[in-house]
Amino acid sequence: MVTSGLQHVAAMYAGVVAPPLIVGAAVGLSAKELTFLTGASLFTAGLATFLQTLGVWKIGARLPFVNGVTFAGVAPMLAIVDTAPSKDDALPIIFGAIIVAGLLGFVAAPFFSKLVRFFPPVVTGTVITLIGISLLPVAFGWAQGPNPAADDYGSSTYLALAALTLVIVLALRRFTRGFLKQIAVLIGMVLGTLIAIPFGVTDFSPVTEADLVGFPTPFHFGAPQFALAAIISMCVVMVVSMTESTADMLALGEIVDRKADEKTIAAGLRADTLGSAISPLFNGFMCSAFAQNIGLVAMTRIRSRFVVACGGGVLVLMGLMPVAASLIAVVPRPVLGGAGVVLFGSVAASGIQTLVRAGLEKDNNVLILAVSLAVGIIPISAPEFYHAFPETAKIILDSGISTGCVAAVVLNLLFSHTGRRRDTDDEVTAPMEPGDDISEKRPAGGVGAGVGAQRHPTPAAAADPDHPAPVH
Repeated sequence: MVTSGLQHVAAMYAGVVAPPLIVGAAVGLSAKELTFLTGASLFTAGLATFLQTLGVWKIGARLPFVNGVTFAGVAPMLAIVDTAPSKDDALPIIFGAIIVAGLLGFVAAPFFSKLVRFFPPVVTGTVITLIGISLLPVAFGWAQGPNPAADDYGSSTYLALAALTLVIVLALRRFTRGFLKQIAVLIGMVLGTLIAIPFGVTDFSPVTEADLVGFPTPFHFGAPQFALAAIISMCVVMVVSMTESTADMLALGEIVDRKADEKTIAAGLRADTLGSAISPLFNGFMCSAFAQNIGLVAMTRIRSRFVVACGGGVLVLMGLMPVAASLIAVVPRPVLGGAGVVLFGSVAASGIQTLVRAGLEKDNNVLILAVSLAVGIIPISAPEFYHAFPETAKIILDSGISTGCVAAVVLNLLFSHTGRRRDTDDEVTAPMEPGDDISEKRPAGGVGAGVGAQRHPTPAAAADPDHPAPVH
């Protein structure tokens, strides 16, 4: 049980520590404070995992579900940091917004479980893809070095360290199996850090300054502050997180042969949202299910929720040992950048996998995806696009995840839930494959249904096994 629980921790460790590293660096925290924030995220991830796996009352799906800091909140939190009155107020504003979003989500959980039909794969896939795309610039910034104002920022040394780390992770994923393959990112970060030592890039002071035992002091960075724009932004993130968790519960239910019904989904969402509301008390961020651990359950065939609960206990212990949390603060930024390319790129790839199941042969779904991606990428491709808007509005608009999610939901409602459905008219037909007979029947309204298309193919053509009807 312990070794299997450790494997779950290894699979999700990098994902838990990445958000506090990103947000902490944006706020300008010292190495010691960054260690504290990382430890707090590990501690709260363990608490949220306990809630989800063991459950209490109507809280918790009681499935082998690992909870941790969600990537969906990173981009909106960075937008809050950029628009906060001062860097000292940024974290209290973020924590206040998460508390409100978590409590509202807890109340809405039973109702949200009934609204899953409004969040089909085309919506969830678009949002998850935008999460990965929005985080990739962070990895590219890390790869260039720790200080953008320094003369050596973006030097060949930093970029070489990032590239070498990326190569190590890819090699481990390609040539190893089982446990080593699952912790490839973690091993890559360790080896990259060791390689960086001769270049004078590695700083071990966070480990020497960290205490052996500690506790995440409640509201260490100040009492929570409640700003309306930040609350709205994090509420959008909460909707995204609840949607992703619902999809994960449905998938995990199939894997463990216990289908997630409406009651199970509602209980799981309560655990997610309550964990998120409690997390800021201990200086943690919004929590959600970790999809990579679902793949681990499927691969190992170990379906016990108590194994995952054991992993949650390991996370709590790591959060109570600042020395363990400080190890991640030692990793140089270029090494983190190389690992981040895989980590954040995998999030985008997960979204693309969801989009594959979205039914993109339908023209409506293609339009929803196209416009939502375009809206979500605006803050990345044109950072000054919303420069004329009020600062409060920019907290939401500067988050491509928030704007892309809203666009996807609205467009899905417009095309899929209002007006007359035209299922036969919105098919996107593929070009003919080589060898297709132009006289074969084409779908009504599709390419080739007009000029030169024979509406009644000969029986021989229709029955010829060497020339089957084209598949659209």
